[in-house]
Amino acid sequence: MSTETSTTAERPAEQSKGSKRGFLMRILGATTLAGAIAFGAWYYLDGRWYEGTDDAYVNGNIVQVTPQITGTVVSIGADDGDLVKQGDVLIKLDRSDADVALQHASANLANTVRRVRGLYSTVSGAQAAVAVRRVAVEKAQLDYNRRRDLAKTGAISAEELSHAQDALTAAENALTDAQQQLQTNKVLVDDTVVASHPDVKAAAAAYRAAYLDDIRTTIAAPVTGYVAKRTVQVGQRVQPGAPLMAVVPLHDVWVDANFKETQLTDMRIGQPVEITADVYGQSVKYQGKVLELGVGTGAAFSLLPAQNATGNWIKIVQRMPVRVVLTDPAQLDRHPLRIGMSMNAEVNLRNQTGPMLAQQPQVDPRYSTDVFQQELAHADINIAKIVHANMAGSVD
Repeated sequence: MSTETSTTAERPAEQSKGSKRGFLMRILGATTLAGAIAFGAWYYLDGRWYEGTDDAYVNGNIVQVTPQITGTVVSIGADDGDLVKQGDVLIKLDRSDADVALQHASANLANTVRRVRGLYSTVSGAQAAVAVRRVAVEKAQLDYNRRRDLAKTGAISAEELSHAQDALTAAENALTDAQQQLQTNKVLVDDTVVASHPDVKAAAAAYRAAYLDDIRTTIAAPVTGYVAKRTVQVGQRVQPGAPLMAVVPLHDVWVDANFKETQLTDMRIGQPVEITADVYGQSVKYQGKVLELGVGTGAAFSLLPAQNATGNWIKIVQRMPVRVVLTDPAQLDRHPLRIGMSMNAEVNLRNQTGPMLAQQPQVDPRYSTDVFQQELAHADINIAKIVHANMAGSVD
């Protein structure tokens, strides 16, 4: 009797537990279904329009500062981390040799101007010589004509007539030689003035080259930025093209985001990008846009490209670099970025009107500097002064 009573008492308890378990399973199933529906709705309405990656890094121009002439470093104007403006003096080389070469070029130019002046004087002298020879020919011709008439009457001998003819021939030959000499001298100065004579222009070009070498003993910053990778030391003998330091314009950086090739299907140039940096976290969000989609994977441009024509080939999803530029430079003033920092990039794919590849060639230069354009500004002024000082009273 007691056994039957206990069995009867356990059945309602088991039924109560089963009903509770079933109720919880139904709640769990309903919750899972609602979550799946919510996720599906979110993905269809919003999530599918975004592609993101944490394989992204800050990149920028690293402008190498290199000498254009050989020289010994006597001064260094900036060190790593210093801010420099475009045109600021970074390095000075010993200019003793360059000064001597410039003085030699200046003396050579002055000497050339004076020598060319002599060419014009030679032409004038040759013209006078031709005039003299022409008068001599006319006199010899008159003497010959007079003796020829006298010889017909027998007043003079044939020998004297022959001497007169020989004198005429000699005078004519001398005139021809003087005319040829005049022509030779005129060829050297025809259609020129002293300043435009080829010899003067060659000497002026040599002066410009020496002037450039003298100016280039001072090495200026080609762009505004921060100094990095300084390797040059005072007293070091440097050669043209040797890297001395770098200038990094941190206000002109971009982000290279490496997306899987399967993420590029709907990606287009010009699409907006939201970027965060690991150094600042999610509290700082940079706004950018897609500037270009890479034209090849990193493996394709590596030093040793992968050789996939092997028997044990395994397919690996490749990544493509996508360049993202910041659209608000003021953000870099508040939260500066450095080259190589890790970033997270999320591209909004809704606007797909842009192309996947650039459709027009670049007309204007992407990057330029005018630091080197003014190097010859004073050279031409100095050349004009030297030429003018050495041609006083001559043809100009």
